[in-house]
Amino acid sequence: MRADRLLALVLLLRHRGRTTAAVLARELEVSERTVLRDVEALSAAGVPVWAERGRHGGFALLPGFTTDLTGLTPAEAVALLGSGATGTPGALGLGPEFASAMRKIVAALPDAARERAGEAAGRVLVRRGGWLRDPVDAEPPEVLAAVQRAVFGAVRLRIRYRTGGRPGAAPGPAGERVVDPVGLVQASGLWYLLALRDGADRTYRVSRIERAEPLDEPARRPEGVDLEALWQRRRADFRSRSPGLPVRLTLPAGRREALGAVTVDALQERDGVLEVTAAFGDLAHAVRVLWPLLPGVRVLDPPELRDALRARARAVVDGLG
Repeated sequence: MRADRLLALVLLLRHRGRTTAAVLARELEVSERTVLRDVEALSAAGVPVWAERGRHGGFALLPGFTTDLTGLTPAEAVALLGSGATGTPGALGLGPEFASAMRKIVAALPDAARERAGEAAGRVLVRRGGWLRDPVDAEPPEVLAAVQRAVFGAVRLRIRYRTGGRPGAAPGPAGERVVDPVGLVQASGLWYLLALRDGADRTYRVSRIERAEPLDEPARRPEGVDLEALWQRRRADFRSRSPGLPVRLTLPAGRREALGAVTVDALQERDGVLEVTAAFGDLAHAVRVLWPLLPGVRVLDPPELRDALRARARAVVDGLG
């Protein structure tokens, strides 16, 4: 995780003084080119790193610089941690290591800045379990960046959102709405925006947001939001309202991880084969998850899932001519 590595680089230079790129690369377990990029990122964020050429040269911090990072504003601290990250899940540079690094930097900021930076850190949550894991979902980087700005900037957000549609059907129509962002959650590789719409709780999958525009209006966000508790409550509510589809299947032993975040209710191993009872969101969700695992997976029940997979296989064969 780059955020943790940047912080480690500052600490190495602070405690060791002038150090070569080769030594830094070895300590951080990265390439020398990566070290050079990290040094540039630190310099851009205001950390005074300088280079000395020659046989005994290297990188060092300007004399008098301390690791309390008091030269960074809250916005710069957040930008430093997320700098250079692209794609999902790294679009915001988040993860367990990120959270650890964020806490270290927030703790080192001056009192006046700590509150703002701490509030920003409390608006993002990273968790393993999602709702329905769709391997084809991907968040447009520009949309995710706009949502991030609204969440961290505590401003309202205008979005064009495409509903999920009925199970097995095409996605629903897109509509425009203005929401008050509460926080961002990444779960099982997907980003979710937790927000209020006209005061009511709403959860939006970021991959279904076609357009996002932060507005010059402060968001109406409740005080003292516990993002972890809010996420768990909304996730439990979603699961209670979703009937789900129980599926009984077999797959080779040691391939349990191939099911990803799908909830497994029962698992039994016999002669190197796992018999699994798993809960999928619906028929379409089961087809999407199991299709890439064929022919290693055998569906025992329900019959309609076997029929759907056979129909998809026939369509592929027919398409080949």
